[in-house]
Amino acid sequence: VQLQASGGGLVQTGDSLRLSCAASERASSSTTMAWFRQAPGKEHEFVAAIRWYGGGIFTADSVKGRFTIDKDNAKNTVNLQMNGLKPEDTATYYCAHNYRRVINTAISAPGSYKNWGQGTLVTVSS
Repeated sequence: VQLQASGGGLVQTGDSLRLSCAASERASSSTTMAWFRQAPGKEHEFVAAIRWYGGGIFTADSVKGRFTIDKDNAKNTVNLQMNGLKPEDTATYYCAHNYRRVINTAISAPGSYKNWGQGTLVTVSS
């Protein structure tokens, strides 16, 4: 599967952005997709994940209440709505994908995802 992330940019503190990740293949009943981010010099950090069918939305404590993950079945995209952006949200954001259902305890681990997009840069100025 090919993943194409878009929507990043330069914004000010408190602004909103909506990231989108388009998958080249239609999701199956077990597909799990997620957003991670990586700031310069840091490891990949889990942001949010969603199971395509059967429910299951997971959000990191660091962004809970500000970021929301959702999906569009018709467009085969997973989106990340980011509100109340802060300078510490500055990072390259990556979408990730696994054909198989990722269990709850592994949902935030980068190694649980086999396919990754190219990343989209989000810069939040103070």
